[in-house]
Amino acid sequence: MSGTSLDGLDVALCHFSKQEKWQFEIIAAKTFDYLPQWKQKLKSVMDGTALEISLLHIELGKLHGEYVKEFLKNRKEVVDFISSHGHTVFHQPEKGLTLQIGSAAHITAITGFPVVADFRALDVALGGQGAPLVPIGDQLLFAEYDYCLNLGGIANISFHQNGKRLAMDICPCNMPLNVLASELGLEYDQNGNVARGGNIDSLLLTKLNALNFYHKAPPKSLGKEFFDADFCHILNTSINQTNNKLRTCVEHIAQQIAAVVEHHPQRKMLVTGGGAFNTYLIEKIRELAAIELVIPDIQIIQYKEALIFAFLGVLRWRGEANCLSSVTGAMRDNCGGIVCNPLLVQSLYK
Repeated sequence: MSGTSLDGLDVALCHFSKQEKWQFEIIAAKTFDYLPQWKQKLKSVMDGTALEISLLHIELGKLHGEYVKEFLKNRKEVVDFISSHGHTVFHQPEKGLTLQIGSAAHITAITGFPVVADFRALDVALGGQGAPLVPIGDQLLFAEYDYCLNLGGIANISFHQNGKRLAMDICPCNMPLNVLASELGLEYDQNGNVARGGNIDSLLLTKLNALNFYHKAPPKSLGKEFFDADFCHILNTSINQTNNKLRTCVEHIAQQIAAVVEHHPQRKMLVTGGGAFNTYLIEKIRELAAIELVIPDIQIIQYKEALIFAFLGVLRWRGEANCLSSVTGAMRDNCGGIVCNPLLVQSLYK
């Protein structure tokens, strides 16, 4: 899993089994941090030519393949296949467009294992948002929680309502927090300490909360395009100090999350993703949402998305629905993903 936060590639070795319900185990997991030059490449990829994006698609596939090969080195488990999310470049479902780069063909050529990839395209072709895809994993693997909240580059949530699984992207989360932290020479605002010392910019908060996206009914999803063109445009209109902008963004994120959930002390919300380590953000969400927040063990916090994309691959491998129309708005539930199978071909890169 390579997300919009640009932290790196999350790799998880997972085992799934099913009797009455699905069970899972994360056997091992590791994040391969992107080097600065790779962060810059991925940050600016949208501005590239068609040729440059195509070449980066291949280059990133090779990089991911090498990471996975290194991860599996000396491990004795039998691997059935690799499930790859890729890295999102464009996501404009209203135009029928979603693009994740990281060539599955090159991953399978390097590792020698089949690869399941390109999970979003079929749903978008069926008129859906192609996102979020995690909710079917929330439904089948984490059913004991009323809400599953992921605080990644973008905050998204899923929950069960009226017999259906519903989900949506809520708002940018770590994306603006990390951009602002970088202005202070920091990779991220550890524990939200900088934001905690700031003050709310009321005008900025009002402008952010007024963005059209927040007033649309689900299904709805966000891409980097929204963050760059709409969110950052407003953020850049503020001449306030960076710590005050960070404080304002934390308040904005907490308010948008609280607006989605049903306030009920007996309800439980599982919180994962990098934002779960931002103690100040968690405090604000807990304060405004007024429900029980459950912070799981560090492995689930960091690797839940990688786990669920592995699970989406399992469902695709079995030919079962791995994308819910109740979540995405597609014409029907569907089984997304392309399988790249090397059969008995050995790795070309030994």
